Amino acid sequence: MLQIKAKHQVVFVLLSCLICMDAMAQKRDKYEFYKDFPVYADKLLGQLTYPLAWGNSDIKDFIEWKSAARRKVFECMMTPPPEAKSYDVKVIGEEKREGYTARKLEFNLSDFYRVRAYVLIPDGEGPFPAVNLLHDHGAHLYIGKEKMIRPFDDDSLVLDDADKWVDNLYGGQYFGDYLAKNGYVVFSTDAPMWGERGRAEGVDRSKYDIIAGNMMMYGRNLSAFMTYDDIASTDFLATLPEVDPKRIGCAGCSMGAYRAWMLSALSDKISACAAVCWMITTDVQMTWKYGRKESGGFANCIPALRQYLDYPHIASIACPKPTLFISGTEDKLFKVPGVKKAFKIMHEVWDSQNAGGNLETELWPIPHSCGIEAQQRVLDFFNKKLK
Repeated sequence: MLQIKAKHQVVFVLLSCLICMDAMAQKRDKYEFYKDFPVYADKLLGQLTYPLAWGNSDIKDFIEWKSAARRKVFECMMTPPPEAKSYDVKVIGEEKREGYTARKLEFNLSDFYRVRAYVLIPDGEGPFPAVNLLHDHGAHLYIGKEKMIRPFDDDSLVLDDADKWVDNLYGGQYFGDYLAKNGYVVFSTDAPMWGERGRAEGVDRSKYDIIAGNMMMYGRNLSAFMTYDDIASTDFLATLPEVDPKRIGCAGCSMGAYRAWMLSALSDKISACAAVCWMITTDVQMTWKYGRKESGGFANCIPALRQYLDYPHIASIACPKPTLFISGTEDKLFKVPGVKKAFKIMHEVWDSQNAGGNLETELWPIPHSCGIEAQQRVLDFFNKKLK
């Protein structure tokens, strides 16, 4: 009897494997999607006219346009998380480092959730200029804020992972610690799904899009929550006694760069922004022509927003703030033709407001990264604009 049952189980497993293999190989002569795009992708792109962009919009007063464009972005971001009734800050760790002190805080970022963050405070007498440092995506969700600021020694697994990540993407130098050594209060916290805001079941990149889809079913947007949180965390940063609230910048690489220019466009508390390796136009990003497709999933997906504004149009809401963009000619994620088009659009906006000197756009012979030289360039930029 046991032998018969075992044979049945083997047969069932074999049949299941055959069905899966057959499903993977099934193709029809007619189809509507190719390489993860609809076959009518070019027609979709042709219908994106960006009617709310500066220069396309009927609104001719720049201040009025900025207000209308910002309202539209928030409208497309859908309902935000409710504001925290109080921050209720707890210092849960502190470590003296060379030239600054590292603190690990826990506080209410919204009325929905309590988060942890690192804050680096320079030695000396403040208040100091500050930077909200926004971590990257990298399809690596185990760490978030620890990509920006060296974690404490008491968590060897996290520290080992962070060291490897920083060696690979940041030239072996923690960006946040570097800025703190040079006189800046530096703040960094996890985006939703990263680090200590991840899944109880553990890291699984394939679950990100499922969770983002489930959030949509609640009428909320996970990518928008990331931006709402970046705005709220900047509001929190401005309350710290060591911080000069009139001298707060933001910076990041990759998804962190996207977060930075989005934050600068939508928060009046940001005075200067530096974005490394994230800027492009949709017509280059979302086509087969350049051999590259968007695979960040919901990390920068705001429903319907592309019907009104492209990426550089949104970033231009920050005009005339001092803003630095660095992109790489060897960056396989952001093709140079799209980067150049985006830079040109933004320069036209800053120039139209007699603020051309406040926008610096640079193409470097680098891959998708933010090495020591790029960090030095960002520091020099902040020294001029925030000090």
